[in-house]
Amino acid sequence: MNNRGPNRVLDEFAKLFTDTAGAAQGVRREIETVARTQVERLLNQLDIVQREEFDAVREMAVRARTENEELKRRIAALEAKLGGAGPEQPSPIPSPIPPTL
Repeated sequence: MNNRGPNRVLDEFAKLFTDTAGAAQGVRREIETVARTQVERLLNQLDIVQREEFDAVREMAVRARTENEELKRRIAALEAKLGGAGPEQPSPIPSPIPPTL
């Protein structure tokens, strides 16, 4: 067998570095997984709402506001049709949800 001295040493170093790089990538993936798990656990303990839940509740609020406005218009039209001023209107309550949703 032909041992070619410096080339064999360089080949061994290249193989060592390749193996080390592969191991480092595995360690990096493992650290990312552990970190992600810890952050998710922390957020769950803090009882922070997930984005999907927030978006669903916001959409429900927008629909409720739209329906409420439509019902107000219908009531006003019915009162106008009946010719009565109806009961005194209370001052409107400001909505806690900004209208730009």
